Amino acid sequence: MSPHEQTGRPAQSDPERMRALAHPLRLALLDYLDGVGEATATQCARHTGETVANCSFHLRLLARYGFIEPAEPRGRERPWRPTVRGEPFAPDESVPGSLVAVVELAEVAVRQEAEAFISFLHERAGAGADLAGRPLPTAMTKDAFWATPDETEALMRDIGALFEPYIARVTDAAARPAGALLMRWFATSRPDLHTDPAPGPEA
Repeated sequence: MSPHEQTGRPAQSDPERMRALAHPLRLALLDYLDGVGEATATQCARHTGETVANCSFHLRLLARYGFIEPAEPRGRERPWRPTVRGEPFAPDESVPGSLVAVVELAEVAVRQEAEAFISFLHERAGAGADLAGRPLPTAMTKDAFWATPDETEALMRDIGALFEPYIARVTDAAARPAGALLMRWFATSRPDLHTDPAPGPEA
């Protein structure tokens, strides 16, 4: 029995739950729902290019592990919606397999995001006149900075706060201004383990 089943709530360090998400289609489905707010299996199939039956299977599995839940029915349609946005996953050394599961999930997610970004660049370059004059804000940043662990966490919180009013538009379509695009953001931060920590001014 997983921690999620024992407590009745998702456990961010549950290896079984993280491995359930470490699947390209399930990550794609969750990303899509995170962007549009809610969608049916048919809409998910249209977006991903998969069959409705395959999307339905993976949506039910995502629901089983607490990532999504049924939304309000639309007549005969049965849409799904995310339970939380931006759920953090942290390894717990007291939980066997937790660290390995985090690495497996991160590897699938990072590869998928990198491939999606490269595919977009190729699509934009090959579209030619079809996209001429259309604003397509695109950015890739890569930098280095010095910060303590506490400062880094504060920085990540500040960046998250900047996104909040835009993320709120996911569930409030009326708040989206004309011409708003569904944007995808992916960022990472990591310490350089091959560089010694700063000794401090007293050194």
